[in-house]
Amino acid sequence: MASKAAVSGEWLWYNALMDKLPITIIIIARNEESNLRQLLPSLVWAEKVLVIGNQCTDQTAQVCQELGAEFVASELTDFAQLRDLGRQKVTTPWIFYLDADERVTTALLQELAESLKDEKTAVFSIRRQNYHYGFLMAHGGWDNDWVTRVFRRESLQGWQGEIHESPLFEGEVKKLEQPLWHLTHRCTAENLAKSSRWTIKEARLLARAGVKPVTGLTLGRKVIMEFWRRFIRQRGYKDGMAGLVESLTQAFNRGFVYMQVWELQQQPSLSERYQQLEEEAKSQS
Repeated sequence: MASKAAVSGEWLWYNALMDKLPITIIIIARNEESNLRQLLPSLVWAEKVLVIGNQCTDQTAQVCQELGAEFVASELTDFAQLRDLGRQKVTTPWIFYLDADERVTTALLQELAESLKDEKTAVFSIRRQNYHYGFLMAHGGWDNDWVTRVFRRESLQGWQGEIHESPLFEGEVKKLEQPLWHLTHRCTAENLAKSSRWTIKEARLLARAGVKPVTGLTLGRKVIMEFWRRFIRQRGYKDGMAGLVESLTQAFNRGFVYMQVWELQQQPSLSERYQQLEEEAKSQS
């Protein structure tokens, strides 16, 4: 990783650990050069950092080379397969999956370093502390966000799920007390860009599962109920304006999913309809 001179003072305390932790950090990243410039220098305590580049077109590979992380390019789009790709390259006793917009605080690292000594535990879950638009989300369903990310290498069997992937593992799970900071949803434009990538995947899964034909009533109900769940039932209103914006964003995302399910349900398909229109236009020219 980066040299000690390149690391900010708050991270130099890791010398107290004597040796680096016997762990490989795996980061799945798509065009995350900015986040990686912030994240990678703070991971000097790990024996190895592996970045799986998911169809990157920016400077992600160069940033990894500059800051001492190993970079592996991949054209895979299935998140479970991407996580498995990283797992297959690990040789250290432990694996820690991180997202590029997540941050390991000093308190969490200290707890993790001590917890890895526990021979009875094979897997650790961490509560994510979500920051959206620069504000802590303490409600709206974001307050109980547990992720299972740290594994003994031999305990992790693999991953399943194209979008909301989950690990397959053996052994006892322990919950860590210190949270993992998640610095996400930084602006509306970023949210829309992410929505365009994942909502179509969820729509395809729903369409393949044979959901009922989507109607206007379906769309309205999905959007309203998601907003009600986030903003009212899960008390997103307590997070102020940021909570309102986030609840609306999640409601719109549900709408985007079912709009695309409707598109996929069309017979003839939308591409076939436009081809017919092209042919009609040619016949009338």
